[in-house]
Amino acid sequence: MKILGIESSCDETAAALVDYTGGRFSVLSNVVASQIEIHKKTKGVVPEVAARCHVEAIIPVIKEAMQNETKPDAIAITKGPGLVTSLRIGVDTARTLSFFWGVPMIGVNHLEGHIYASVLQNTAIEFPALCLVVSGGHTELVLMKKHLDYKIIGETRDDAAGEAFDKVAKILDLGYPGGPEISKLAKEGNPKAIDFPRPMIDSKDFDFSFSGLKTAVLYYVKNLKPKTYNLKPDICASFEQAVVDVLVAKTICAAKKYKVKTVILGGGVSANQRLRDELSKAVKNLLPTSHSLLPSLKYTTDNAAMIATVGVFHAINKNFISWEKIDVDPNLSL
Repeated sequence: MKILGIESSCDETAAALVDYTGGRFSVLSNVVASQIEIHKKTKGVVPEVAARCHVEAIIPVIKEAMQNETKPDAIAITKGPGLVTSLRIGVDTARTLSFFWGVPMIGVNHLEGHIYASVLQNTAIEFPALCLVVSGGHTELVLMKKHLDYKIIGETRDDAAGEAFDKVAKILDLGYPGGPEISKLAKEGNPKAIDFPRPMIDSKDFDFSFSGLKTAVLYYVKNLKPKTYNLKPDICASFEQAVVDVLVAKTICAAKKYKVKTVILGGGVSANQRLRDELSKAVKNLLPTSHSLLPSLKYTTDNAAMIATVGVFHAINKNFISWEKIDVDPNLSL
C-alpha cells in the first residue's frame, strides 16, 4: 500500500509518500517546508504566523510529495497534539483530498510518529518495548506490549527536555531553535565544568522535571562575575550532560523493571548526539538482552514520513475514519 502522510502540528509543513510492500517500508518522497527562519525573529513560534505559513505551503508540499502518483491508498494526518490552528490547516486539507480522491483517512497522534520513526530503517520492534519520547513539548516514557498499544509510565511534571533546551538558549542569548545551538557549543565545552543538579534522577518513579535545572542555569549565569573568557561552551556542555544523565538513568531503570526487548528513542531531541551515544552505550552495557532503536537524523524532527509509517500499522488494523468525522485535538494523549 501507499500512504500519504501529512504533518502540520507546529511550524513544519510536511508531506510524504511511503510505500509498504512485502513487509518493508520505502520512502518515495519526504518534503518539509520549514519555518525556522521566520520564527527566528521572535525566538519562538507564533501560532497565527505558523498557521498562515501552513496555508501558503501545504498544497505545493503535497503536490511535490505525490510526484506522478494519481492518488494514494489512504491519507494519514496528524490530528494532535499541537497548535490548534496549525493542526486545523492539515486536517482540513486532508479531509478535502480524502473526499476528492475517495480514499480513507487515518488520524495519527504526533507522538506515535516519533515512536515509529525508527521503523523506517526496516528494523523490527521486539516487544515489550520502551519508548523515550523527547521533544520541545513532551518528555515521556511509553511502554508498548504490541503495535499501537501505549501506556505512559513516566512524563515530565513541568518543562519538557526540549523546552528546557530552548529556555536555556534564551538565557545564554543563543539562536533559535535552542537545542541545536546548545549542542553545537557543548562540543567545545567541558561537561564536568559545572555541577548542575540532576532533578528526580533518584526518585522511585519514572517522571521527569527540568524546570529546576533551567533555573539553576539562570542563577549561575546571573551570578557570574566579569570574566576575560567565554564560559558559554562549559555551561552548555554541563547543562546538556545533566539532561542526558537524567534521561538515560530513568530509561534504563524502567527498561529493567519491565524487562523490555527494545528501547526506542524518538522526538526532536533524539537528534542530540550525546543522548544518542550515551543511551545506546547504556543499553548495550546494562541491558544485554535488549537492543536500541534510534531514528535516522533526517527523521528526528517533525516530518510526514513518520506519520505515514504509523498510518500503515493503523491501515493494517483497518483503523480508518471518515473525512466527515475526523477532528483536531491539540491536547491529544497517547
